[in-house]
Amino acid sequence: MSKIEKVLATGKTHTTYNGNKGNLDITLSTPGAAQNAHVFAATQPHPRAEQLFAGAWSACYTAAVGLVAQERNIVLPADLAVDIEVHLGQTGPAYFLQARLTLRVPGLAQDVATELAHIADSICPYSKATRGNIDVVLSVITA
Repeated sequence: MSKIEKVLATGKTHTTYNGNKGNLDITLSTPGAAQNAHVFAATQPHPRAEQLFAGAWSACYTAAVGLVAQERNIVLPADLAVDIEVHLGQTGPAYFLQARLTLRVPGLAQDVATELAHIADSICPYSKATRGNIDVVLSVITA
């Protein structure tokens, strides 16, 4: 697995948990812009692949967190969120992806939240697909 030397584009998502009710709203941002570039209330033109991948992965990972919490009788905070950044970059002439996942679970004990994050990562199909293929950093914030 190669590390990216130069980031060319980044897709960022911020996904909130709704108790697996099946609704998904995605807002895409443009690098360096103060306002969001795309809101998926209907199909919008030209979202980048990194944005779409981050959005799909974020939705899947958030659902996995919900499933693990339900199985373990963990009450999730109402303001649970998942932030995912997918970077497209280059090392020499080769192109690569890398990602950063952040699970935000305010008020949950750090050890419980960390275990929840890693188990969700182990069952999420997008996490499985990227494991060993791209550099991924998983962080947990409980504050």
